[in-house]
Amino acid sequence: MAMQSVMWKQAVEWLAAAARDPQECKREWDYGTGTVLVEAGRYWDVLSVPDRLGLLALDYLWRDPLKVPGPTLVDCAARRVGFFLPPDPVSEWIGFGVRHVGRGSWVAVPPPYRPAGRLEWLVPPDGTGSLNAPGTLESALREATETLAVLAPVSAEHAVADCW
Repeated sequence: MAMQSVMWKQAVEWLAAAARDPQECKREWDYGTGTVLVEAGRYWDVLSVPDRLGLLALDYLWRDPLKVPGPTLVDCAARRVGFFLPPDPVSEWIGFGVRHVGRGSWVAVPPPYRPAGRLEWLVPPDGTGSLNAPGTLESALREATETLAVLAPVSAEHAVADCW
C-alpha cells in the first residue's frame, strides 16, 4: 500500500510540474473542479486522436505484457484519446482527426488518481516520467486504422440493415 502511495505522489508531482503554478494545480485537483490546464511541449506533447482509433490503438499497445503504455487520457465528451509523448517540436503526425499538441499549447488534465468531469486517465502517469514511444504508438495507430478500415464497410451494412 505504501508503494502505491509513493507512486501516486510522484505522479502528482510529475504532472503538476508542467503547470504554471504547481502548488495551485494540486489545490485545484484536491479542492476545485479537479481539472487543470498544464503546458504541453516542455515535459511532453500530446497526440490527440478520435476515440475509436485511440481506444483500439491503446488495446494494441497493451498486447505486450512486459510494456505498459505511457500516460493516456480520454475526453469522454469530445470523444478523443490523448497519448502523452516525448516533446518533439519538429514532428508531424498526419491522419484524419489527428492533432499534435506541443509547445505553446495547454492541455486540461485531471489528477492522476481520479477522473474529473469528462476527463479520465486510461493509463495514469506513474511518476517516473515514462511516456508513449512515438514509433510504437505510430505502429499501433497504423494497425488500428487498418482494422477500422476493414470494419467500416461492415458497420455501414449493419446501419442500413437496422433501418429496415
